Amino acid sequence: MTCASRCQKFLISRVGEDWIFLILLGLLMALVSWVMDYAIAFCQEAQKWMYGGLDSNMLLQYIAWVTYPVVLITFSAGFTQILAPQAVGSGIPEMKTILRGVVLKEYLTFKTFVAKVIGLTCALGSGMPLGKEGPFVHVASLCAALLSKFMAALFGGIYMNELRNTEMLSAACAVGVGCCFAAPIGGVLFSIEVTSTFFAVRNYWRGFFAATFSAFIFRVLAVWNQEEETITALFKTRFRLDFPFDLQELPAFAILGIACGFGGALFVYLNRLIVECMRKQKTINKYLLRKRLVYPALVTLLVSTLTFPPGFGQFMAGQLTQHESLVALFDNRTWCRQGVAEEFDYISHHHAWKHPQVNVFITLILFIIMKFWMSAVATTMPVPCGAFMPVFLIGAAFGRLVGEIMATMFPDGIHADGTVYPIVPGGYAVVGAAALSGAVTHTVSTAVIVFELTGQISHILPVMIAVILANAVAQSLQPSLYDSIIRIKKLPYLPELGMGHHEKYNIRVEDIMVRDVRFITLNSTYRDLQEMLLTGQLKTLALVESRDSMILLGSIERLQLQSLLSLQLGRQRRLEYLRQLAQDNGTHDHLPSLTTDSTPSSPCTHTNLNASANTSARQGVRFLVSTQQSFIIHSFKVSVLSSFSLQIAEWEEQQLDEPVDFKNCKIDPAPFQLVEQTSLHKTHTIFSLLGLDHAYVTSMGRLVGVVSLKELRKAIEGSVTVTGVKVRPPLASFRDSGNTTSVSEVTELHKLCIRWCQK
Repeated sequence: MTCASRCQKFLISRVGEDWIFLILLGLLMALVSWVMDYAIAFCQEAQKWMYGGLDSNMLLQYIAWVTYPVVLITFSAGFTQILAPQAVGSGIPEMKTILRGVVLKEYLTFKTFVAKVIGLTCALGSGMPLGKEGPFVHVASLCAALLSKFMAALFGGIYMNELRNTEMLSAACAVGVGCCFAAPIGGVLFSIEVTSTFFAVRNYWRGFFAATFSAFIFRVLAVWNQEEETITALFKTRFRLDFPFDLQELPAFAILGIACGFGGALFVYLNRLIVECMRKQKTINKYLLRKRLVYPALVTLLVSTLTFPPGFGQFMAGQLTQHESLVALFDNRTWCRQGVAEEFDYISHHHAWKHPQVNVFITLILFIIMKFWMSAVATTMPVPCGAFMPVFLIGAAFGRLVGEIMATMFPDGIHADGTVYPIVPGGYAVVGAAALSGAVTHTVSTAVIVFELTGQISHILPVMIAVILANAVAQSLQPSLYDSIIRIKKLPYLPELGMGHHEKYNIRVEDIMVRDVRFITLNSTYRDLQEMLLTGQLKTLALVESRDSMILLGSIERLQLQSLLSLQLGRQRRLEYLRQLAQDNGTHDHLPSLTTDSTPSSPCTHTNLNASANTSARQGVRFLVSTQQSFIIHSFKVSVLSSFSLQIAEWEEQQLDEPVDFKNCKIDPAPFQLVEQTSLHKTHTIFSLLGLDHAYVTSMGRLVGVVSLKELRKAIEGSVTVTGVKVRPPLASFRDSGNTTSVSEVTELHKLCIRWCQK
């Protein structure tokens, strides 16, 4: 046993410290991703089977085509709302907030995991223009959090460390993207860009290892299930390698990138505009809050109606899933030359783009326009969903459109060294997909993701050019989609100092700090402490030497102050005082000795009445005496209670006037401090690097103000000028919204006395 325990200890401490956790995380996420993909594909095939089986009746086809996704979306919205509303949406904005140090309650629990997985499967199985990349970041983080608790319960030690859990969450974000697209390298880079302002290099290998292992298992499962012959890319392309593109095409790729930048900014703006418009309409907002399933059902009904294949869907390849559409758009053959569709080889999924009345250009334009606003609306539904995949698809369609236009403009292709090389529209689709998704998310790693998705790196130069230009345009116009959602949900996150903020480098801390700081001194009494706790909800209070010197000595958390007050005026001390008070007053000696058996003499007891009348009289007298006794005892208790209440109130006043004894609480002797002349840029960097939510401002050691995320956010967003701001109330980021502890023990003194006297 000793040898076995030693081996286990060595394995866990040396080998399994990180490796076992990361292997389990990668394996679990690969299984979850594969099972979900299988279930999603089954749901989508079921819809097609229902649609195809009713081809004799178009009305029944329409009913089946519309009802199926409405039922799935409604179930997803209702199930998520009942089980865990935290599972709604993407998950990346919240993970970005959590990794910054903010605690979001019930966000990393098992209930949220179940709601996220089942709700996301139903939402994607409905065929709506939704994605799973963002939600998978949340799912991976949930797996990491639950796995950490399991490992902590099993092995303890390092798995109970908060910092280690944060590091594992950072790795989990990479795993989420890696097993979603089988793109481990792009997954790690993408997770760093969207969730971290500053990334610890020591976590780099964890993310790469877990993401690579997860992507490997994910693709091995596909081979094992005979879906693939071997491990290949999800959207494998066959672009030529000897001459993938000509230098004359680079301007077209650059224009494509710039256009995608404007398109990405427009998508973010439209998404936010829809949410804000619904919130401003108070009548609609109240109705939708009461009937939470109405909005997703109506949106799904509208989208399904417009994509009905015999209807308007015939002009926009409505019967294709997102995966089938991407396979067709990445095809390396040219669909149309000189506006003629005869040379379009309609095989596999390509027949959906053919229409006898309109050419490919009209089909692609309608597809882009309709999918654009449909995706913007669909991603606002209260279901687990992401926006990356719909945007990726729209970008691929736009790139395909540009590629087909280039093929029409250069029908004979590009001449080089006497050899004719035709235009490859599929290459433009790859560039467009990377550029638009990069513009919406403000990331460059989408370039790496498309390389791993397509299995080719032939278009690395045009992809990088387009993605960089798209980011430059989008960042100057709108925040990223995730930052936009953070603003909509009002999550406590610090925005970036991006383009156009150089003039704010002249702003100093003294211009934005709050000067009316709530603090306690070494000479503070418990009364001051009680008033501070009752009148404010600050999570942390500054401790200074005195009101005159204002020398900052440290900071104390609210819970510590509540503990101090409880020790001074808590239940134990009150009961001790009540017992002592009762003994001093001799209360127990003054209680009446009346009992129900004592019956005073009465003339009625000496009369010659019959036995029944005599018994009734005695019972009546006993009842009268008993009532009198109860009245006397009750009056006595009321008298004692009044006396005790007055004395306890005096005792409480005496206790509150005593100085606070800080020996029984934990004091942070080195809270983070800034000086008045610290620049906004430096303050932003420090807050982002250290994950701070507030910092005290000192001058020669004297406390002069405090600055927090709220002030920084206002300064960056332009509501603060160099001339300074008004003094504002205590910071919202200080407030502990999840803390339900109060000082009710102090204010409910008389209730305690009543309960004691009733015993």
